[in-house]
Amino acid sequence: MQGAVRGLLLNGKNAVLQHVHLGNQFLRPIACARFESTVSARIDEHGFERTTISDILKEKGKGADGSWLWCTVEDTVYDAVKSMTQHNVGALLVVKPEEEKSIAGIITERDYLRKIIVQGRSSKSTKVGDIMTEENKLITVTPDTKVLKAMQLMTDNRIRHIPVIDDKGMKGMVSIGDVVRAVVSEHRDELDRLNAFIQGGY
Repeated sequence: MQGAVRGLLLNGKNAVLQHVHLGNQFLRPIACARFESTVSARIDEHGFERTTISDILKEKGKGADGSWLWCTVEDTVYDAVKSMTQHNVGALLVVKPEEEKSIAGIITERDYLRKIIVQGRSSKSTKVGDIMTEENKLITVTPDTKVLKAMQLMTDNRIRHIPVIDDKGMKGMVSIGDVVRAVVSEHRDELDRLNAFIQGGY
């Protein structure tokens, strides 16, 4: 009698184990596949790197934080630095006289320090065109450039400002601060969406 009971228990245990095994083999992959495909769809829909430079320019506005601030090659360095100080920016786009959409280069605080202060030159008698980084040496982006790509360009080339240009000419300029804020905001939004998904918000 005891042997029969033991056999029944063993058979029952094996049946349960077999059922669990079958559940793991067939049900779990299906569930995982559904979960993974859903998550993938959500990430594709709201994925990282969706923010572009155009989004940053729209957020900044035409008059904010240097988006559209510029000087000409004929302006003095003194006037250019004064404009930077007044608008609390670290760089100005440089355009050719009477051609506001034709970029000639960029002048930055670094140019002023290295080429005026260190060399003992006069900012009031030196023209912007004499110390600016010229157009052929500029690193630029387009409005469609993704913010992470722009960040990589700025980090790799050790620059803090990057002009935005399209086939029609100059569109503005963004700083490393603008790009970092956009990336942080994008990742925060993505984390909020993933948390909402995990908690059943989708």
